[in-house]
Amino acid sequence: MTQRVAVLAGDGIGPEVTAAAVRVLHAALPACTFVAAPVGAAAIASHGTPLPDETLAVARASAAILFGAVGGPGFDDAPPERRPEAAILGLRATFGLYANLRPARAFAGLEHRSPLRPELVRGMDCAIVRELTGGLYFGPKSLERDAAGALTATDTLIYRDFEIERIARFAFDLARTRRRRVTSVDKANVLMSSQLWRRIVTDVAREYPDVALDHLLVDNAAMQLVRDPREFDVIVTENMFGDILSDEAAMITGTIGTAPSASLNGPPGARGFGLYEPISGTAPDIAGRNIANPGAAILSAALLARFSLGDDDVAWRIEHAVAEALALGPRTADLDDTNPASTEAFASAVIARLGSPVPSDAALRCGV
Repeated sequence: MTQRVAVLAGDGIGPEVTAAAVRVLHAALPACTFVAAPVGAAAIASHGTPLPDETLAVARASAAILFGAVGGPGFDDAPPERRPEAAILGLRATFGLYANLRPARAFAGLEHRSPLRPELVRGMDCAIVRELTGGLYFGPKSLERDAAGALTATDTLIYRDFEIERIARFAFDLARTRRRRVTSVDKANVLMSSQLWRRIVTDVAREYPDVALDHLLVDNAAMQLVRDPREFDVIVTENMFGDILSDEAAMITGTIGTAPSASLNGPPGARGFGLYEPISGTAPDIAGRNIANPGAAILSAALLARFSLGDDDVAWRIEHAVAEALALGPRTADLDDTNPASTEAFASAVIARLGSPVPSDAALRCGV
């Protein structure tokens, strides 16, 4: 059956790395069709809004979104709804993408790129599950003068019980496909929202007796990630904490150029709608030069194949091909200072390896 994917490449290096991901996904799954639509700063320039109605229509008619990056100069003073980043927030809200999955793996051959000692990151393979539609980012906000005349900004942190319950279930379901361990991260010693978070996660854990659960305060979790990132399997946390910890974990692996993500509106075992994007951002200083690392975009396409197209075999094949290319070369300029490959050349190397046998040992596989 033909599967349609909306391609929202966006700005900066987004079009380059997304084009590479489309090439790989099409090579691995020829039945896929791809429909491009504008988003971000490019959409503001062409349509006057970061998320045009026609882009939403393309997304609604698709099985998933393959997203690039949004952002650009000249928007610092623009209101939030007129900034390129409003597109991604709008897509999350429109499609109810409440679960953000960020795999963080130290690929063989790249351990020396980590800011930590190689022996500390070798074998690191964790997944951060971030609640994506609640918390500070979506609560009421205000900027006004108080009775004393002081200009006062307010951001409201709100979580409802069902929002915590569904992201907790997502994490436990995911852990059952991995090493069966969940670490829930909160700030229950200070925040009322975190006290509710811990209570509900603990309640959900009783339905998963085969999955171990531990709780960490967010400051301790940040320290433990640096102390020994290999200790973690699945981390589940609220929106802002997940935003911060997932970037920390990506940097520990040595490069954000291989960090994919999936934003989903259903459990990980379901074949549901999702938005898939690399976390590397627009990188305007290298945009248009064909030197950006497309690894994260290609790995995001693998997650798309797994979670929205229901083809786990294609996902494993893509992930294994990326792992081989990273281990044996060629590598892009962010990973190879002497003989760097172009964005297109790296994608070609991945495509050439798609037929390689995937190791039967799950520990040798990547992704989730």
